[in-house]
Amino acid sequence: MTTSDKRYVVAMSGGVDSSVAAWMLAREGLSVVGLFLRNGVHVDAAESSKKSCCSASDARDARMVAAHLGISFQAVDLKEEFGEIIRYFLAEYGRGRTPNPCAVCNLDLKFNRLLRFARELGAEGVATGHYARLAIEGGRVKVRRGADTAKDQSYQLFGVAEENLARTRLPIGDLKKSQVRELARTAGLKTAEKK
Repeated sequence: MTTSDKRYVVAMSGGVDSSVAAWMLAREGLSVVGLFLRNGVHVDAAESSKKSCCSASDARDARMVAAHLGISFQAVDLKEEFGEIIRYFLAEYGRGRTPNPCAVCNLDLKFNRLLRFARELGAEGVATGHYARLAIEGGRVKVRRGADTAKDQSYQLFGVAEENLARTRLPIGDLKKSQVRELARTAGLKTAEKK
């Protein structure tokens, strides 16, 4: 297969990190499909200007970045699946525990549902905008901290199966947030200054 024959599905949240991850793969000459995961939760305009990843404006931003990059884009409705994560979150609080819904989302949706979608498209694998790195050591895939220690998200990937990590790329893991923003500016991405 040539580089242009290799397809990757990029989880696009509408933020700068996933936008740059998609840009980096497209720049490599890969066939990239941007995928936005709809959660079914309505976020009003005042709240969506704050740090979020799943609002209607986030979906619009992801779609606009994909159009700018000339890559395919799809949004998938995962309202029911996100509902399960919300129920888990509430149940854990009810038991007096501190839940981590992002880790559950990464495990159940990003690295389960997303990989299933990638298989359906005949893609090599998936990519995300996580600040983490993957390394092969002794024939095994290991999760390593991202280069930007202030943004490190390696802890969110603790439960992802090794065979799923083997089909995953984390393009921004070697970068600092300031470098990601600069790349976004250079590429003319709408999300360059987005929180």
